[in-house]
Amino acid sequence: MRAPTAALLLIASTAYGFAPATVRAPVIHNVGNAVSFQPSAIALSDKHRSNVSMNMAKSSAMQMSSEASSDGEKSLASKIFDVYTKTANAATTLFPLWTVLFTAIALKKPSTFDFFTTEYFTAALAALMLSMGITLTPADFVAVASEPSSVLMQFSLCYGMMPALALFLGKMFGLEAGLMAGMVLVGSINGGQASNLCTYIAKGNVALSVLMTTATTVGAILMTPFLCKTILGTVVPVDAKGIAMSTIQVVLAPIAIGMTANKFFPKLIKAILPFAPVVGVVSTCLLVASAVAQVAEPILNAGIGLQIPVLLLHLIGGIVGYWLPKVTGFGEIKSRTMAIETSMKSSAFGFLLAKLHFGDYIARVPSAVSVVWMALTGSLLAVVWRYIPVDEDE
Repeated sequence: MRAPTAALLLIASTAYGFAPATVRAPVIHNVGNAVSFQPSAIALSDKHRSNVSMNMAKSSAMQMSSEASSDGEKSLASKIFDVYTKTANAATTLFPLWTVLFTAIALKKPSTFDFFTTEYFTAALAALMLSMGITLTPADFVAVASEPSSVLMQFSLCYGMMPALALFLGKMFGLEAGLMAGMVLVGSINGGQASNLCTYIAKGNVALSVLMTTATTVGAILMTPFLCKTILGTVVPVDAKGIAMSTIQVVLAPIAIGMTANKFFPKLIKAILPFAPVVGVVSTCLLVASAVAQVAEPILNAGIGLQIPVLLLHLIGGIVGYWLPKVTGFGEIKSRTMAIETSMKSSAFGFLLAKLHFGDYIARVPSAVSVVWMALTGSLLAVVWRYIPVDEDE
């Protein structure tokens, strides 16, 4: 920048230096019908010319220096943000890898996540929902509520198809009674909150995902005990008030706070929005690792005869959850959203129910195994769909 600046200043100084001492301006005199022109001298002293030249040079130098500094700062900030964006996209794309890594650490050394107590677990879940809430507006929910067919379809997949699939897989693989009970329980519980993050990564409808998660979570108050009683002949007591309060505190409240901030502080939200996926990925990995660490031994003791049916439950559930809405007229975005919601069950909740209300210890093992396969299946679907463009305009 120094050479062009010096050249510009030299040209300006030279121009003023060679300016004549007097500048002739025409003055019109009317003499009868004739018009004559006589020169009028405007004198510029050498001192004045010098001052004008120096002032102009200083002004140009300051302006160009300011612009150069501004461009340099903008360029540096832009470069830093570009590096972060690329890193964040890569980290989000590797979501399944982080899930595997955190799961392996939790299985190898469960004590690593002893610090992640119930309070931190709840806070991470709330952070996950808040990171999704700032991407939404009330208009998103109004649009979703105007078409309840999507929520009804996914509700039927969650509490109709998935329990039936769990029962079928359990019988096909010849699971013993305790494992069969745990398998059916996994199929009969609500959708997990991590599905909202995976829906965001997969370019699905986050507002619809949140509404579906809330609907199936509230529905678990009645549907989970009913299905366990109907299919297994076992009554599974559920703390209805506790589930309702947890849903409000961990799901609805953070979403509402995020949407409110998005509405009243749009500039602030726009600035922090690029960090939302990273917060969601970190929160989810910690949640999965913490749940796995608590039941590491049952997972390690589970043989391949249980690992495969649990994997198939989530994988087939995701495939059917996508295919059935698609063939019945739902669009690509909604079909992706329903597939992830159907595949990703709240396995940690299933483990808690099995621990509290099933007499047979091994009944809780399918839920423990499900924690891992649920996260892997959902994150894989999300990453694959992230790079498949949506053709239709929904």
